[in-house]
Amino acid sequence: MKYTQLGRTGLKVSRLVLGTMNFGPQTDEADSHAIMDAALDAGINYFDTANVYGWGENKGRTEEIIGNWFAKGGERRDKVVLATKVYGNMAADGDAWPNHDKLSAVNIRRAVDASLKRLQTDYIDVYQFHHVDRRTPFEEIWQAIDVLVQQGKILYVGSSNFPGYKIAQANEIAARRGGTIGLVSEQCLYNLAERRAEMEVIPAAQEYGLGVIPWSPLHGGLLGGVIKKEVEGGRRASGRAADALANTAIRAQIQSYEDLLDKHGIEPGEAALAWLLTRPGVTGPIVGPRTAGQLDSALRAVELELSEDLLTGLDEIFPGPGPSPEAFAW
Repeated sequence: MKYTQLGRTGLKVSRLVLGTMNFGPQTDEADSHAIMDAALDAGINYFDTANVYGWGENKGRTEEIIGNWFAKGGERRDKVVLATKVYGNMAADGDAWPNHDKLSAVNIRRAVDASLKRLQTDYIDVYQFHHVDRRTPFEEIWQAIDVLVQQGKILYVGSSNFPGYKIAQANEIAARRGGTIGLVSEQCLYNLAERRAEMEVIPAAQEYGLGVIPWSPLHGGLLGGVIKKEVEGGRRASGRAADALANTAIRAQIQSYEDLLDKHGIEPGEAALAWLLTRPGVTGPIVGPRTAGQLDSALRAVELELSEDLLTGLDEIFPGPGPSPEAFAW
């Protein structure tokens, strides 16, 4: 495994991030524990989750699965850089009691304690805001975070799904307060098929020293060889990938992508991950394996070297938006 610093911090993290969203809803506890063991054995030390994972009446279940894994000992907790998130409504029926969601100081305090209990740990390495809260000022948010850092409950803070201007606003206010390190990472939707983050989000992250953690690196499976699987194994795409392939232009684009990678003898999913590892500002993409086999495929991507010819071909199939402001100004 290869490692890098998380943004401007001294924290060393693996270039693949283990996403745990499937633990509970898709993968049972025993298999989830086996995947985490395999990830740690392979050198992945950055695990990502969220308080709402488990979904519906099972919100919090994913954190509980991770907590039970930590409780097995064997230095599991000490070896892991643990990231979780706050913002979502944790009510099982979907109706949050006032102040039981978003980023008010009272909810941040409540949510941290609840996550610590489920995770069976006394601290969270990277506590992430799952979404922007348009009603809570950052002065209030940072005051709550400062208290939690002083208490030793969290070490660093990151954002998720933030636009560029909110990254700037959050860190400028943190700087004015003094003594607050501000955001150190941004988790955003970014992959070959969805490159809008290159216009504002990633430049803002680089300017303020945030590590970029792309989520959905295979764009809901669309970049994982869906057409090839359909032809060879009769396995039809579902969800976001199926909706996209219903568009003839997108289907032709994905066919060109798979044909290019077939020419180079590279698996599509591994190429999509390897491409992200070449992008400026990217710390590491989140991989969310449902099985140990999917984890093995992701691990191969770390060692994969993409030729300049292949990178050029990928840019031709999936052109980025271009630099900002030129991309939209002229």
